[in-house]
Amino acid sequence: MAKTKLYIVRHGKTMFNTIGRAQGWSDTPLTDVGERGIRELGIGLRESKLQFLKAFSSDSGRTIQTMGIILEELGLTERIPYRTDKRIREWCFGSFDGAYDGELFMGVMPRVFNVEHVHQLSYPELAEGLVEVDTAGWAESWEQLSGRIWTGFSDIAKEIEAAGGGNALIVSHGMTIGTFVYLINQTRPHGLDNGSVTVIGYEDGQFTIDCVGDMSYRETGAKVMEEEVETR
Repeated sequence: MAKTKLYIVRHGKTMFNTIGRAQGWSDTPLTDVGERGIRELGIGLRESKLQFLKAFSSDSGRTIQTMGIILEELGLTERIPYRTDKRIREWCFGSFDGAYDGELFMGVMPRVFNVEHVHQLSYPELAEGLVEVDTAGWAESWEQLSGRIWTGFSDIAKEIEAAGGGNALIVSHGMTIGTFVYLINQTRPHGLDNGSVTVIGYEDGQFTIDCVGDMSYRETGAKVMEEEVETR
C-alpha cells in the first residue's frame, strides 16, 4: 500500500483578499494576480511529477476556480475523480463576513478578550469570541467548527487509504487549513499564503505533518513561466 498524503492548497488570491476583507462563507473570484499564482502552483506540481489519485475542494467558488486551474495545468481535468465538500469550507464569520479584516481581527476581537493582537488568542477562543459578537447567529461554536473540519479531512484521508493509498489534491482555506494543523499538533500557523501547500500524512488513523505553507511549488512554476517568456 502506498503512503496516504493530503496535499492541501490554500486557494488563489481573491478580490476580498486583495482589499483586506474577511471572506468566510462569502465569496469573491480570483484576481488576475491570483489566477497567475495558481498557474505557477499547477506548473510547479507538474514539474514535481507528483501523481494524484483524487481531488477535493470546498464548495466555495474560489476553491473550485483554483482547483480548475490546477487540474488544467496538471492535465488532469476530468481524468481523476473530483468533488466538493462543504465541511472543508472556511470559518464562518457570521455578521462580519465581508467586513474589513482590521475591523474584526484588529478591533472587535482584541477588545472582547482585552488583548493587543488577535494572534494572542487560541483557535477555540477565537471561535467562541466570534459566536459572542455575531449578531446574525451564523458563526459556529468551536465544537461545531473543529468537528466538521476534522471529519472532512479525516474522511478524505480514510477514502484514499481504503483505495490503496496515494496522494489527494485538496483546495481549502487559510484558517481551515490552520485549524486542521492545530487539531493535529496544537500549533497555530499564521498567514498561510495563497497557493501555498500543506502536506499531511495519514496512516492507521494517525495524521503527521510533513510541511505547512510550502511555497516551493509556486516558486518553481514562476521560474518556468519566466523562462517561457524569455524564450519567445
